[in-house]
Amino acid sequence: MRITNIVSYPVGIGNRNVLFVVVETDEGIEGIGESGLISRELAVMGAIEHLRPLLIGQDPNRIEHLWQILFRSGFFPAQRVLSAAISAIDIALWDIKAKALNIPVYELLGGRVRDRVACYTHVGGPGGTGAQGADVGRLIESCLEAKEAGWKFLRWGPPLVGRTFEPRQAVRMAIKQFEAVREAVGEEIEIVFDVHTRLDIPEALWLCREVEQFQPFFVEDPLRSENPDSYKMLRTRTAVPLAAGEHYSSKWEFRPLVEEEWIDYARADVCICGGLTEAKKIAGWCETHYIRMAPHNPSGPVSTAASLHFSLTCPNFGVQEQTGRPGITLTDVFPVQCEWADGYLLPSQRPGLGIEFDREAAKRHPFQMAELPQVRRLDGSVTNY
Repeated sequence: MRITNIVSYPVGIGNRNVLFVVVETDEGIEGIGESGLISRELAVMGAIEHLRPLLIGQDPNRIEHLWQILFRSGFFPAQRVLSAAISAIDIALWDIKAKALNIPVYELLGGRVRDRVACYTHVGGPGGTGAQGADVGRLIESCLEAKEAGWKFLRWGPPLVGRTFEPRQAVRMAIKQFEAVREAVGEEIEIVFDVHTRLDIPEALWLCREVEQFQPFFVEDPLRSENPDSYKMLRTRTAVPLAAGEHYSSKWEFRPLVEEEWIDYARADVCICGGLTEAKKIAGWCETHYIRMAPHNPSGPVSTAASLHFSLTCPNFGVQEQTGRPGITLTDVFPVQCEWADGYLLPSQRPGLGIEFDREAAKRHPFQMAELPQVRRLDGSVTNY
């Protein structure tokens, strides 16, 4: 079997896009992958075009070998755009191999170590950003709706006022939200709070210390990701479990956080970090430091499926992100998606990733240029979305 072509499918969904990648072979078996680099889809497509000649004619079963070629053959190590392209291709290769053997991908990854995968969902508003301004009511309503639907883990983030984020105001409001949410949902529901890299150390430390009493499952990305050494100070001054890593594009970027044990949960994104091949390596490394995996998954049906197969085979798994129930969006593009029940994603016996992709339907959702919201502080300066 040989690779004959690679085709990108940018798909518009609401006010954003998702990018799917199909790897074709001369035996008619096709694999589907996805890039996780939201709002930079055209850049990833350019990377895939550049990588295509390296793959045409290659044996798709040599997944590790092809990963090394794609990551290293350009001399400059792959990061972000290139790693997102590699991730999509890598996931598609695992899909091809499992389909050829007529088994689910998780069997190739060592087999299941669990029967179902616990997920957290987004609550509170668009993107799970929490109640806008000082209105906690909608956040609580959303939390109770999710609890009633069966979700065991709930996630929201710091409140925005329109597109303005002022750190100290946001921390004060977030503390009030924590208290209200914990009282509303009870102790049996786990709370995940995603700072979204918007705070610096003084405000992040203030937030983490104040919310310890509400027992969050973890606080995610309390600091910007560019300098992981910043977690050294934060880690030693709070007892709140910390999670980070969704921005990282290889095992090397995870190194200080893992080796120094500055985090409790590694937020690897299989569609950014280098695919299933690299995610398994990151997980094994984390296992030696008793760090659990919490896969980042705000993307499309392929990301959900790939993350599910990874999580099913990961012994040091914590929880997987799932923005909402699968099978609700892009049902024409993916007529077969992952199964969900009572807060858990469920394994299937279908070969490969266990999902189906309709190319013609994908074309009916054209790409439209879209940017993530640009957030400002009160003085007009830029802050992280």
